[in-house]
Amino acid sequence: MGLSCGLVGLPRSGKTTIFNAVSAAQAAAFGTELNRAIVTVPDPRVEKLVGLYQPPKVVPATLELVDIPGLEPGSTAADGRGLRLLGHVKEVDVLVYVIRCFEDGSVPADPARDVEAIDLELVVADIQTLTNKIDRLSRRARIGDTVAQSEVAACTKVRTALEGATPVRRQTLSCEEEASLRECNLLSQRPVLFVANVASMADAEGPAARTLRALAEGESAPLVVMAGRDEAEVAELPSEDRPAFLAELGLKESSIERLIRAAYRLLRLTSFFTAGEKEVHVWTCRQGEAAPVAAGKIHSDMEKGFIRMEVIRYDDLVAHQSEAAVAKAGKQRVEGRAYRIQDGDIVVVRFSGR
Repeated sequence: MGLSCGLVGLPRSGKTTIFNAVSAAQAAAFGTELNRAIVTVPDPRVEKLVGLYQPPKVVPATLELVDIPGLEPGSTAADGRGLRLLGHVKEVDVLVYVIRCFEDGSVPADPARDVEAIDLELVVADIQTLTNKIDRLSRRARIGDTVAQSEVAACTKVRTALEGATPVRRQTLSCEEEASLRECNLLSQRPVLFVANVASMADAEGPAARTLRALAEGESAPLVVMAGRDEAEVAELPSEDRPAFLAELGLKESSIERLIRAAYRLLRLTSFFTAGEKEVHVWTCRQGEAAPVAAGKIHSDMEKGFIRMEVIRYDDLVAHQSEAAVAKAGKQRVEGRAYRIQDGDIVVVRFSGR
């Protein structure tokens, strides 16, 4: 399961600059085309595992970034351009709101205004999606189809709240109502991560960034502060030169590391490994996921025919330097179906092929 993030923002928010800072893609700012990149999730544990096993193949976790052109306020309702653009981020795991927290000489930075404007574009798109579904189910509901009646009621309730400018993520819904919405892929239901794009990291505690931080805290959403222009320049440097330049900016981690950590925390994701002489592979699952479900990330047959999972902790392997030494020290475990996967687990799945 690779993580995917959709970058959304208003024109001149520096959204594509943030895309470049994270992906080193050097996409053109003010472009009219969709930008897409797949980047490796940094994980220093992979290098250690490769050193121990020396495999010919390494499969890291990845992050897909989708950067759509800036959303003009009102474009979703007016000419439909916003609706077409937002269609490209319907399937992402997280929406990244890139918010301008610097002055550009023409329009003052106003994070609250900009967040509201982006929300409104998503809300308008979702109203159209729900209206289409309600229209499609209405005839079945009228002739007594109780499932259709239930779904129409749920969709109508959510649409009414949307018409009052309340995104779905801020609505309180029952499990049944959420199930009625699942096929719709509503944009304003997506988890949101905020990026405060500042002129320099000296502005990380400036008025605009503080305002956005308060908005993020009000939604229990993560906030990442980035000096987009500076960090995009650092991303173009050779990897060995980046730490020194990041230090000059007052940063210990790159923008991609900070963004991924925030997205993993938001979605409650964790990483586990399969490792051996043939391959080191990073897998991603939900925190606390049951062993059979996690095994299903590797192959669906492993979930269906799950018998047991042999587990070594990453720290134990590094400390003892081999699986044999870990086993001799009594640190290798055999876990059953009730086991909950932990970050850093190195696993072997035993299953029956049916």
